[in-house]
Amino acid sequence: MVSAHQSLPRVVVAAPASGHGKTTVATGLLAALRRRGLTVSPHKVGPDYIDPGYHALAAGRPGRNLDPFLVGADRIAPLLRHGASVPTPADIAVVEGVMGLHDGAVGRRDYASTAHVARLIEAPVLLVLDTTAQGRSAAALTLGMAAFDPAVRIGGVILNRVGSPRHETLLRDALAEVGVPVLGAVTRAAEVAAPARHLGLVPVAERAPESVAIVTALAELVEATVDLDAVLDLARTAPPLTTPAWDPVAAVGGPAGVERPRIALAGGPAFTFSYAETAELLTAAGADVVTVDPLRDPALPTGTRAVVIGGGFPEAYAQTLADNTGLRAELADFDGPIVAECAGLLYLGRSLDGVPMCGRLDLTARMTDRLTLGYREALAVTDSPVARAGEPVRGHEFHRTTTDPGHGDAPAWRWNDTEHGFVAGRVHASYLHTHWAGHPDAARRLVEACR
Repeated sequence: MVSAHQSLPRVVVAAPASGHGKTTVATGLLAALRRRGLTVSPHKVGPDYIDPGYHALAAGRPGRNLDPFLVGADRIAPLLRHGASVPTPADIAVVEGVMGLHDGAVGRRDYASTAHVARLIEAPVLLVLDTTAQGRSAAALTLGMAAFDPAVRIGGVILNRVGSPRHETLLRDALAEVGVPVLGAVTRAAEVAAPARHLGLVPVAERAPESVAIVTALAELVEATVDLDAVLDLARTAPPLTTPAWDPVAAVGGPAGVERPRIALAGGPAFTFSYAETAELLTAAGADVVTVDPLRDPALPTGTRAVVIGGGFPEAYAQTLADNTGLRAELADFDGPIVAECAGLLYLGRSLDGVPMCGRLDLTARMTDRLTLGYREALAVTDSPVARAGEPVRGHEFHRTTTDPGHGDAPAWRWNDTEHGFVAGRVHASYLHTHWAGHPDAARRLVEACR
């Protein structure tokens, strides 16, 4: 176990709002620091799955989420330390924020905001500013962001979308007046674009060669425009963390029994939404965790006792999923526990936009123009392999699909006075994404259900 006190240089990359270039800067920073020979630990505030994929490609180790709503504020610093400790100790942690610096969960002030996480991990903030069509006002904006919460320390600014050398000089002079150092300036012409889809960036696994090229270009961009030595100096001003690292073995109480049941986690381009801690918790609880790609694997791995199917974009691969008739038939008849979230729910249904799926659940699904997203405080309605009726669970939704019916005779969850999801035999499926570090009993129960 990591010692109780550890010096971990760290910095939070934030912005006044979405669209200022946080992901560009954070991903480029991760890759540029790695190219310097540093071991970099990548993190993302909030529940998003896609940005951490780019972070992982840039840093060469799993991108991890820090979300107080999903896992509890008391686990944020421990999870940061855990991520920075495995598989090897990191030299620096880079944390990309979410939305605007002070934007928290709706109705909860700044709870679960980037500012909240920066306070919890005692990290300085590197503010990314889209400087399009502004000059001295950028300094006023920065000063206001810094003064809004004195407990959040803005240690520097990276100017983004700078129009010209004259524009850059104007911005630097204005920020010097308010005492905030400029650590980099990215011009509009130098921007690197990543492919987009209806839920944000296209996941790395779907466009591997293109994603590698994008990350390489971002590294070169940051190397050319950002003072990396100054960023490292800023990160080193973070005080030692005094909380122990999160430990998945302690979270689940260790393995129950000698047998190691095999649990298959869906992966591949169609199912990219998964938190790294899920596999770690299942392993800690005694499982032998393997991966199955529903696009390519004709059958479950030999000896599979349970299946976990997370989120992703099955609609982009619906026909290929349908063509894998062997795996679909096996899942339709599989007698072990199955846990499915969002994309997994759609895959287990009869059809998705008319394309046949597994048929394990009696539902049809279709794409819509409506985006459903947000945090949810749910209660389990029906006992299942991962939850007990009446238990509270926090999660989030993020999709543009709908199912008919919206829930089964034995619903999985209830929130906002409405029932959601399906518990059918040993299947637990719904739109709700959950982070098992916030309720590790789910991992322990799933392993126990295999024995």
